[in-house]
Amino acid sequence: MGRRYSSVAIALHWLVALLLIANLAIGIGHDWLKDSLAINAMPLHKSFGISILALSLLRLGWRLAHRPPPLPAGMSALTRRIAHATHMAFYGIMIAMPLSGWVFVSAGRYPLSWFGLVDLPKFAVEKGSGAVLFSRAAHELLGWMTVALVAAHVAAALYHHLLRRDDVLAAMLPRLRARRA
Repeated sequence: MGRRYSSVAIALHWLVALLLIANLAIGIGHDWLKDSLAINAMPLHKSFGISILALSLLRLGWRLAHRPPPLPAGMSALTRRIAHATHMAFYGIMIAMPLSGWVFVSAGRYPLSWFGLVDLPKFAVEKGSGAVLFSRAAHELLGWMTVALVAAHVAAALYHHLLRRDDVLAAMLPRLRARRA
């Protein structure tokens, strides 16, 4: 087994990461975009969310079928458990957050369209129902949890690369080569 993720795993990681960060910015800043720049970014936010859901399911399937490279031998058992829990939290959020948004917008009058190319079916929910209210609150909470998780993930990657000087980051960056022992 190699010390790097596969090219497919790396491509999916960075594609989802870019979409996720852009979508967080749109979601958090949508009122400002609308009020200050007269831009309704919600159709893009919804399309990115559906893309994140599909790519995350693909990524999860790939991960289940392809083992990741081993963690550095010097990592403590606690650090390994934290790394595993963080990855599982990411998969859970990358699936749950788009689904909660999908439920929320299903009660609205506008179609749920993927980049204007395909209209997606809506969930059978009533506006003002408990499911819609819960999904809206969950969507917002998951968004802020994602911000915290992304910050922790980036900090951990930089910690491994700059302080521990191991190859954790090199395993996921396309052009960064592993250090020689």
